[in-house]
Amino acid sequence: MSEVVVAGAYGGPEVLSVIEEAVPDPGPGQVRIAVRAAGVNPFDHKMYSGAFGTDPANLPMRLGAEAAGVVTAVGAHANGPAGPIAVGDEVIAYRAPGAYAAELVVPASSVVPKPAALSWEQAGGLMVTGVTAVHALEAIGLRKGESVLIHGAAGGVGLTAVQLAVARGATALATASPAKHDLLRGFGAIPVAYGPGLADRVRVVAPDGVDAAADLVGTDEAVDVSLELVADRARIATIAAFQRGARAGIKLLGGGPGADPGTEIRAAARLQLTEAAGTGRLRVLIAGSYPLREAAAAHRQIMTGHTTGKIVLVP
Repeated sequence: MSEVVVAGAYGGPEVLSVIEEAVPDPGPGQVRIAVRAAGVNPFDHKMYSGAFGTDPANLPMRLGAEAAGVVTAVGAHANGPAGPIAVGDEVIAYRAPGAYAAELVVPASSVVPKPAALSWEQAGGLMVTGVTAVHALEAIGLRKGESVLIHGAAGGVGLTAVQLAVARGATALATASPAKHDLLRGFGAIPVAYGPGLADRVRVVAPDGVDAAADLVGTDEAVDVSLELVADRARIATIAAFQRGARAGIKLLGGGPGADPGTEIRAAARLQLTEAAGTGRLRVLIAGSYPLREAAAAHRQIMTGHTTGKIVLVP
């Protein structure tokens, strides 16, 4: 039996609880993992908030999409993107539905080796933000020598996007509250305070203009300023403002209505991310960790929209 977090109804974090479920033996092409850490992401809350519907047939709903842990059993032909998987391997799993659990079974195709340099918490929080950031930069076609405006740069996806943009040789213009500007400078970004007058402040630090923009927060300000500063709407993408973005004709990315899921891009990014994180070229900042039974508290923190780095659950 394994402890798992479920949403027993649609609503806020108060609907979350921990139950026990039997864990099956892995079948062909599957592996079983003892979870050491599971990443918490805004999309997890949206799943049971009612934002994507309230079909009672989907309840109780297991949550989570990424985890890191130790392989405890393998089925036949258990080969991942990096090769055969064996019992005892330390791994990262993404996509891993129901990852808020002490133990889970996932397709071997979802499993990549965990870099030894990462803590369990860092490994558990690497993938969703990482593949989302890669998808965003690919979607806007960011190239060396260009400038990109990254809204919500101090969040989990934002911090990764900043690092990846700088690694590409681009100039990262990073919006965040002033308290987080030193952190962003440390990653090579040019920080800009959000709020009234944002467009003018960006013009001051980027007098040659802005080539592309990635909205990672979904606010009206992020969309409006991106439209004002970036001439080509095909080079603006959002992972959150789906209704505004659709009306404005910018790119919608991720799991929202009408969005491009970027399945192939995100799958291909996994080994790139583990290599970069394992060699120290990509840092994973952990904002906080919670026991599995405190998933509701973890969700309340991430719902504030002001978390610096990733939140993880630890069974």
